[in-house]
Amino acid sequence: MKFILDNIFLVGLATVSGLALLLPAFQPRGKRASILEATQLMNRAKTTVLDVRTADEFAAGHLRDAKNIPLADLASRIGELGAQKNKPVVVVCQKGARADKAVRLLRKAGFEDVVSLDGGQAAWVAAGMPITK
Repeated sequence: MKFILDNIFLVGLATVSGLALLLPAFQPRGKRASILEATQLMNRAKTTVLDVRTADEFAAGHLRDAKNIPLADLASRIGELGAQKNKPVVVVCQKGARADKAVRLLRKAGFEDVVSLDGGQAAWVAAGMPITK
């Protein structure tokens, strides 16, 4: 106890640092789908694949039949997806972080079945899955 009182500043700093490291784990994330689950969704249903990466990233390679709406433009262009509100939507970005934000935005707009691709485009390519340019 004497150590804690003598070093209260260091103990406080260590506690705050630890909490800051854990904070991302408690951030709400949208529902995620593995590569297998996303592939099954695409094969079984009329699934919309939404790529929220920039146009340059999209041009470098993307999932087949993906629609590109960059995350920065998604709020203003969400009307383009209006017909898909009742259909499954798989959201893709490079690593998964932008897709989680897009999933939350789409759910607020009334989309029912929205998932993000776990690991994003990088995981898709690493798994040897096909992309188009």
